Amino acid sequence: MKYPIAILMVAGWMSLGCGSAVAGEIKIIANPSVHAVSITAAELKSVFLEEKLALEDGTHVEPVNERDGAVHEEFLRRYVGRSDDDLQTHYRTLVFTGKASVPKELGNDAEVVAYVARTRGAIGYVGAETATDGVKTLDIERGERSQRKLLTRVEPEYPETLKRLNIGGTVRLNVTIAAKGNVENVELLGGNPILGESAMRAVKQWVYSIGHSRSAQEVSIEFDSRR
Repeated sequence: MKYPIAILMVAGWMSLGCGSAVAGEIKIIANPSVHAVSITAAELKSVFLEEKLALEDGTHVEPVNERDGAVHEEFLRRYVGRSDDDLQTHYRTLVFTGKASVPKELGNDAEVVAYVARTRGAIGYVGAETATDGVKTLDIERGERSQRKLLTRVEPEYPETLKRLNIGGTVRLNVTIAAKGNVENVELLGGNPILGESAMRAVKQWVYSIGHSRSAQEVSIEFDSRR
C-alpha cells in the first residue's frame, strides 16, 4: 500500500510544479500599429517605467498594466524588478514632477487584450494561455541591441540671444534612423523648446552606420553659454 501512496504524492508534486510553470508564463502583446516584432527585456522595463516613449524602431508606445493578480506580479518580478508598491510610488513621482502620467490599469487579461487591440501604440502583458485576437505578440530578445555608430555629426547653432542671456541646458531627443543610416525623424523629449529646434535641425543632418532595419536612439545635446 505504501507504493500507491508514494506515487500519488509524487504526482501531486508534479502537478503543482507544472501549474506554477504555466502560471509563470507571460506574453507581451502590442497593438498592430507597433512595427516591432521583438523587444529586449531592458527596453520593456524602460517602457513600463516610462523612461522611454518609443521603441527602438521609433514607434510611440503606451504601456498598459493589470491592476493586480498573479500575471501582474510575475511581470513585475521578471521584467521590471519592482514590487507593485514601489512601481506605484515611481508613477506618483513622475506625475508630481510633471514627467509622465500613470499608465492605464485594467482588471484582467481579457480587458488588457481588448484595450491593446483598439488603442494605437498600446503594449501590455497577459498570461500565456490567454486568447490574443486582434493584437500581436512580441518576442523577448536576450541582451541589448547595439547602438548605431554615428558617422557624420553636425553641431547645432546656439541662438545668439539665448547665449547672451546665459540660457542653456541639455536637450533630449529621440532620433529615428533608417536602415541606410539617414535620420528619418527627430522628436523633442525634453529641454528648452528654442534650443530643441536648433538641435533637431542639426540632428536631421546626421548620418549613422548602416543597419538591418530602422532603429531609434535617444540623444542628449548640451548648450553651454560659457563655451
